[in-house]
Amino acid sequence: MTNEEVDEIILLLHREHGYDFSNYSPASFKRRVLRVIALNRIANFYDLKFALVNDKKFAGHFVQEITVNVTEMFRDPQFFSALSSRVLPTLASYPSIKIWHAGCSTGEEVYSLAILLHEAGLLKRSRIYATDINTAALEKAKKGIIDVRLVKEYTQSYIKTGGKNDFSSYYTARYDNAIIKKELRESVVFSQHNLVVDGAFNEFQLICCRNVLIYFNRVLQNRVLNLFYNSLAPLGFMGLGIKEAILFADIKNKFDAVDNTVKIFRRKD
Repeated sequence: MTNEEVDEIILLLHREHGYDFSNYSPASFKRRVLRVIALNRIANFYDLKFALVNDKKFAGHFVQEITVNVTEMFRDPQFFSALSSRVLPTLASYPSIKIWHAGCSTGEEVYSLAILLHEAGLLKRSRIYATDINTAALEKAKKGIIDVRLVKEYTQSYIKTGGKNDFSSYYTARYDNAIIKKELRESVVFSQHNLVVDGAFNEFQLICCRNVLIYFNRVLQNRVLNLFYNSLAPLGFMGLGIKEAILFADIKNKFDAVDNTVKIFRRKD
């Protein structure tokens, strides 16, 4: 697939379905399009265009595949460890805590955060707003179901964060799945939000958006970081992916680094 054909797909998705991928990283977008083509055994570029225009079900499936992100519980344990030791003690001073987890995908990191809040005694006065553009991922996240084959790996990551309890106390095993406990699921509100076009919808003490900005070009990264800045309470915290940064954003001087190694920042007063 040529770069010109990729651009044509982007224009088609915007014109026919209202999804704007023009500021996504070109290499990442092209790689994901080729993956969808391979998974669906699409013969050529023209068949892809025809399906996107004439088959609404396939177009929805295509967008979901393009926007899905790989995620896991306690991904980058050092991030969650720093969150627990350097951020949650400050959040404890608030009578109610509002957190936005943007680009939550299927919810594994959201529930990881809920576990940390529970162990800090903060869950009952916390509300996590978890958002994503991908409705299929959100439906899966709401159910709190994880593959039981991943539990051993997640348990090790939880231990590395300094977890205080037995990880098995946070889920119920059922056949091939593990279901996150109801108390944790009830602390989260899942809803659709598009970082490309949607605006602020509340004020938060903490915003987490990890391993999402790497799929955007600098223009869109800057737009999203400004959105986060405007959505944070004064002295609120922001957590990004370890490979992400605010170095090139026009709001870089409006944040202090809490832990630059794991990319936790704090909005200046």
